[in-house]
Amino acid sequence: MKKCVAACIAAVVLTFIAPSQVRADDGNWFVRLRLLDLAPANQSNAIPALGVPANAITIDNKVLPDLDISYFLRPNISAELVLTYPQKQSVFLSGTKIGTFEHLPPSLLLQYHFSPGALVNPYIGAGINYTLIYGTSINVPGVGPLGLSHSSVGSALQFGADVKLIRSYYLNVDVKDIGLSSDVTSGGAKVSRVGINPWLFGIGLGHRF
Repeated sequence: MKKCVAACIAAVVLTFIAPSQVRADDGNWFVRLRLLDLAPANQSNAIPALGVPANAITIDNKVLPDLDISYFLRPNISAELVLTYPQKQSVFLSGTKIGTFEHLPPSLLLQYHFSPGALVNPYIGAGINYTLIYGTSINVPGVGPLGLSHSSVGSALQFGADVKLIRSYYLNVDVKDIGLSSDVTSGGAKVSRVGINPWLFGIGLGHRF
C-alpha cells in the first residue's frame, strides 16, 4: 500500500511541476549506464489442485545492463526514465526448470537530490514500472502448459548516490524496489499468482550535460 501511495504522489508532482534551469555550471540532462543484479522476491500462491506449495514457483537472478536518462526540473528534482533491452528469465518449480519467459520493464521515477553540486549527492526516487511480459514457454510435466499475464503495472522505489569523478562524469550506485507480479494460468484459468517484486542493485557511470 505504501508503495502505491508513493508512486501516485510522484506521478502527481511530476505532472504539475514546471521545468526550470539549474545552475549555469550544470546541465539539465544526466545519462547513466549501469550494470544491475536483479534479485527477485520469488513469492507465489500455492496451487492445491496441482500439489504445488506456496513460493514454489521462482525465477532466476539475472545480471543485466541499464540505461537511464534524467532531466533536472530543479537543482534538486529530476525525472528519470529507466530502460533496458528485453530480458529472458528461467522459471523453476521447486527447483526444477519448467520454462522461460521474456519481459521488457521500463520505469519512470521522480527523484529528489539532497546535495546538488556536492562531491557526493544522494537521492531518493518514486514512480511507476510497466513490464510487458511475452514469449512465455512454461510446461509442467503431468499438468501441461502454464501462462502468465501479458503485463504488470507496479510501483518503483529508489535510493542511490552520484559521486563526482572528473568534470561532468560520475560514479553511480543505485538500488530499486520494483513492484512486479503476474497471474499464472492453466487452460485460460488463473491457478496462482507470482510476486517477482525484484530488488535491482546497480553500479555504473554517468555523464551530465
